[in-house]
Amino acid sequence: MKNKITGRSAFLALLKDEGVTHLFGNPGTTELPIMHALKDHPDLTYVMAMQESLVVAMADGFSRASGKLVACNVHVAPGLGNAMGSLYNASFTGTPLILTAGQQEQGHGLTEPVLYGPLVQMAAPLVKWAVEVTRLEDLPRIVRRAAKIATTPPTGPVFISLPGDILNAEAGIELGRSTRVDTRVKPSEESLQALTARILKAERPVIIVGDEIVKSDALQEAAELAETLGCPAYQSPTPYGAHFLSESPCFMGALARIQKIARDALSPYDLIIALGGDPLRMSVYSEVDPLPDGLSIVQVGLVDHDLARNYGADIALKADVRETLRALVPALKAAGGSALQARASQGLDALASKNWTARRRPLVDQISKHAETSPIDPDWLALQVVEAMPDNAILVDEGLTSSRQIIALRPHRDRYGYHALASGGIGWGLPASVGVSLANPQRPVVCYSGDGSSMYSIQSLWTAANHKLPLTFVIINNGGYRIIKQRLLAFHGDDHYVGMDFVDPPVDFAGVAKSLGLEATKVTNPGQLKSVLSSAFSRPGAKLIEVMVSNSVN
Repeated sequence: MKNKITGRSAFLALLKDEGVTHLFGNPGTTELPIMHALKDHPDLTYVMAMQESLVVAMADGFSRASGKLVACNVHVAPGLGNAMGSLYNASFTGTPLILTAGQQEQGHGLTEPVLYGPLVQMAAPLVKWAVEVTRLEDLPRIVRRAAKIATTPPTGPVFISLPGDILNAEAGIELGRSTRVDTRVKPSEESLQALTARILKAERPVIIVGDEIVKSDALQEAAELAETLGCPAYQSPTPYGAHFLSESPCFMGALARIQKIARDALSPYDLIIALGGDPLRMSVYSEVDPLPDGLSIVQVGLVDHDLARNYGADIALKADVRETLRALVPALKAAGGSALQARASQGLDALASKNWTARRRPLVDQISKHAETSPIDPDWLALQVVEAMPDNAILVDEGLTSSRQIIALRPHRDRYGYHALASGGIGWGLPASVGVSLANPQRPVVCYSGDGSSMYSIQSLWTAANHKLPLTFVIINNGGYRIIKQRLLAFHGDDHYVGMDFVDPPVDFAGVAKSLGLEATKVTNPGQLKSVLSSAFSRPGAKLIEVMVSNSVN
């Protein structure tokens, strides 16, 4: 006879068996069964955030910094509504995440009680799969399927609605077993030969890399491909992770998300080798197309939607990036022989004076001219943050206009060392950094955020303090939404900034941080930055440094 178990305890046991170590949540009445069951699962860490959008963003950060499946639980319809912006972000990055929400007991029937909402319909547009549990006996199959779907490329969030009567019911049920679909496939021999021949045919290839480089752990392999060809490599125009080894002789930085600049950068080449992502995702509309006329594309990745999304490809291979590169590089060397070696050597020599490393030196010199500028120059702040960070630190970046030089200053050296805003939905950085820190407790984490972004999710500071995380928040205070001011001026020639300032009254971020349990300080003198930052980054505990910078729009 099967041992009886409650739905609430079965749910938590299933999550743990799927590899979940932290449950991110904000409890409401319909989630009380889960809270009740947590006492029987002390090995599952509950992480409370003070609003549902933060719950999902923290889980998102944890997964992006670990590559693991994560779970988060929010309150019924309004709570799921609060979470939708962060769910959009997680959908954009393909985060393997199980999102659950408590639903009222099915005994309510059609009466639509207070807080009722059609949860499955609400979540469905932003997840890979959405379902409501209607029988306790189905709970194991649903959780197992959700975990499998979330972790199978293209990875992404899933949603489960959990009615209270299901969680409180008890029955003898089998919990089943976990399954992961292995998608680490490489192309067929015929496809590999065709790709090899097409790349060798190109006289001036260029590589553009995306986030699947991180997901497939292909940093070394991507760098080896570039060096084998002696060709430049760019991050895609949405460089939200450590997508290429910065100190490789082939790395050129990130492509601009402005069509004309991207087109000009790509015009010298005759073939784009796109690895693991949409190579040309733009932002603001332009009549200029970022792809130069006649420039061909070959593409490798596991996300169907990214393959030839906007531009046709000569070859598009649905395959794991790392496994493909491990087969492609030897094939190129064998087929290209000494001629390829000679061409690669010439290419590397030509890149030496203009690659990431070469361009960093004059950039540092240029920024350093503003070392004594007051109010503090945002680029000088970025340089000081980069130089003060320990080598093993992780940077979570939502500085927007104030972090424009971050990728040009701080080298990517490991797949989880850098995380940035991907979708454009601001407010992600603070809570995501909490999740990043929880996933990497042995590494210091620095969250670099604009003041406007931080006010979307400032309650995250409490969770950082509550868990005593080795996390430092650097808030860049320019007193408003600088990026919107810049665009109003650039696109409309208008410098009448309505609703873009918060200086009357000003926001005291250091004061807010102290009220939420953090050590906090405010810096106005550029000469103090180095010592304040170095001290904060080297000490344990959660801290906030508010830096007053220039509010200049240009």
